[in-house]
Amino acid sequence: MVPIRLERLRRAFGATVAVHGVDLSIPAGSLHFLLGPSGCGKTTILRMIAGFLEPTAGRILFGERDVTALAAEKRNAGMVFQSYALWPHLTVFENVAFGLRVRRESGAEIRRRVGQALEMVRMGEYAERRPNQLSGGQQQRVALARAIVFQPEVLLLDEPLSNLDAKLRLEMRHEIRRICSEVRMTTVYVTHDRDEAMSLADGVVVLRDGRIEQTGAPRDLYERPANRFVAEFLGEVNFVDGEVGERRGATVSIRTQAGPLASAVVDGAEAVTGAVLVCMRPEALHLVAGSADGTSAGLNRLRGLVASTTYLGDTAQHLVECQTVSLKVTESNPRRSTRVGEVVTLAIDPEQVVLLPRS
Repeated sequence: MVPIRLERLRRAFGATVAVHGVDLSIPAGSLHFLLGPSGCGKTTILRMIAGFLEPTAGRILFGERDVTALAAEKRNAGMVFQSYALWPHLTVFENVAFGLRVRRESGAEIRRRVGQALEMVRMGEYAERRPNQLSGGQQQRVALARAIVFQPEVLLLDEPLSNLDAKLRLEMRHEIRRICSEVRMTTVYVTHDRDEAMSLADGVVVLRDGRIEQTGAPRDLYERPANRFVAEFLGEVNFVDGEVGERRGATVSIRTQAGPLASAVVDGAEAVTGAVLVCMRPEALHLVAGSADGTSAGLNRLRGLVASTTYLGDTAQHLVECQTVSLKVTESNPRRSTRVGEVVTLAIDPEQVVLLPRS
């Protein structure tokens, strides 16, 4: 296992800068995701780590080894491509063995290591089949086995599940997490799918326009986004303009057009003053029948009127008008019918009222 470090990494294509001086440290043995919309620079960064693209400036280090100028085949990095990139004329065994044959390993060693890799991805019984006899999920498993069979220091995954249907994607997520835990290889995974990142990652790097917006654990990014872009990219969210009032112990009061709110003061955060953007996730708002004013058990309470409601079985989605503001509310396991025009109260914990810069 080795850590990966990017230092002021930059890549330009003519006058277009795809990656702007990225600094990033990925701990040894971790599964790190590069997450962002199309064109944010995530695949360009991955290809520079792999050695398929030369940086315009900056350095790439595997541990203490500077690999910036090394050819791809000398970096000891395994790569899984979006398109699988399997040779159709070779069997599953030979596809996985190819890299070992190039390295001139002995026949016995090739059989041992290919067998281990195929068993790890649960494809041992398919060793003599060809790629066109496999499903998409099975082909992706073979591609993963080929990437790990030579025991690389680093594993690189370029949107490996994008060609699979929803059921297979879910199945392969669990398999990739299991395999990465077993091989304990430093892994960098590129995707634009937030569900993949949130469910698998040890750490997430959110990118926009070739720059890092925020890094951290999935829960930290979801619950404490650094700005509006990160909050919106990671899921549904309500935004309300607010004005910071006085601090009261562990909370600070906020004046908003939806009503007064209290937000928890986060340890280590800079003092927030003036105009802010209040961020509230729909699932953090709890719907209570009837009206209520003030707070109860430390919760914020907002009075509103149900403008629309959609029943989805496991959840119900409501739009509630609170004074001049419409708030989206996601109710889990709804046990009663909520009707349009009904007066309700929305309750939310101050810790889930997040204050962001208004920009």
